Amino acid sequence: MPRLAFLGPAGTFTEQALRTLPESVGAELLPCPGNPAVLAAVREGRADAGCVPIENSVEGAVPPVLDGLVEDPPLVIVREVVIPVGFVLAVRPGTRVADIRTVSSHSHGIAQTRGWIAANLPGAEVRTSTSTAEAAAQVARGEIDAAACAPIAATGHGLEALVRDIADNPGAVTRFVLVAPPSAPPAPTGSDRTTLAATTENRPGSLLGLLTELAVRGIDLTRIESRPIKHRHAEYWFHLDCTGHVAEPAMGEALAALHRRCDEVRYLGSYPRAAGVEGNGSHRGPGAPAVPMSTAGDAEFAAAQEWLAALRSGGHG
Repeated sequence: MPRLAFLGPAGTFTEQALRTLPESVGAELLPCPGNPAVLAAVREGRADAGCVPIENSVEGAVPPVLDGLVEDPPLVIVREVVIPVGFVLAVRPGTRVADIRTVSSHSHGIAQTRGWIAANLPGAEVRTSTSTAEAAAQVARGEIDAAACAPIAATGHGLEALVRDIADNPGAVTRFVLVAPPSAPPAPTGSDRTTLAATTENRPGSLLGLLTELAVRGIDLTRIESRPIKHRHAEYWFHLDCTGHVAEPAMGEALAALHRRCDEVRYLGSYPRAAGVEGNGSHRGPGAPAVPMSTAGDAEFAAAQEWLAALRSGGHG
């Protein structure tokens, strides 16, 4: 029986996302106390894969997940899912709005309900929990008065949804990814995403050069984030999402070029894009040069091709 880790306890949006994936059918689901703990469970072999949120349409990227994905041993993304995120104000039965002195949620939950809380609970102390479901559990234990959480968390802890749909942005969605140890990527579907992280020399034009390797091959860059390298001042990991698959020529050429150009490249997976997610394909646009100008020599080209071959056969980068 496969074991799948997720941000717990039971009743989180992450569990909701995980249960939509075919991998969850018949699997043992392992709740973890935080996103770093999910990644650690996979790295340590206590779970075969783990589900974590990677970005939200309101609050943006989830920094602990981005930082965790570039740690060792390596992990890769094998699937993604996007779900709408709706919040209720969960309380113990009999609680009135006037009774609420404390309200809690995950930091992203607070960010998505901050306006509603300020307008409707102006005197309440706002606290942060490790997850929306843990906030609901705190209400059930009598530690706080109310939680901004998923309806399933309120029901699971015997709470009353005092107010529904309290999110400031009703159309908000969160993207979750399933991560696992490196292996051969899922076969291309024609609607895929490749995720990677790269570091470059800190000099003028270095980031432009990185992006040019994608642009000249007509590869659609759908997300870019920078995160500091913890032990190197003023240096950054650039996290990139692109349309396309490592097995396709354009993406393969781009990855090999980045391997030659960048100080370090972490291939973080090629996997099917979730239904309805943005992206215009990875084919090379009309008139774009097949190979950009490069100052790399034969040794760099050979090393990049060996690295690319390893990725395609299930190695890591």
